Amino acid sequence: MVTKVENQAARFDGLKWVLVLLIVIGGVYANSYFATESMLYRALAGVVLTAIAVAIALQTEQGRATWELAKEARVEIRKVVWPTPEERLQTTLIVVAVVIFVAFVLWGLDSGVSWLIKGFIG
Repeated sequence: MVTKVENQAARFDGLKWVLVLLIVIGGVYANSYFATESMLYRALAGVVLTAIAVAIALQTEQGRATWELAKEARVEIRKVVWPTPEERLQTTLIVVAVVIFVAFVLWGLDSGVSWLIKGFIG
């Protein structure tokens, strides 16, 4: 059940996204306007503006949902059993062998069909 406070906070989500968009547009404009300034200063300003925009975006429903999805994805990635170097090498060699085999089969089929067509056409 959605509480009254959550409903009121969700009403301002559109305004927050507009603010994020304005910050991004302002950052792009400022970067081009101050093109003669040091790249270090412009990069630092870009990092600060990005941090502010992300902080504001995380205050929205979509931002919180995205953050939760990222945290859950990180947990799932930790559950993955990664192959050992030997398994990677064996799998790679099998894939290469199958690709070469299929290439020869397709080459043979192409040559056979080409030979048949030349036989009919003359």
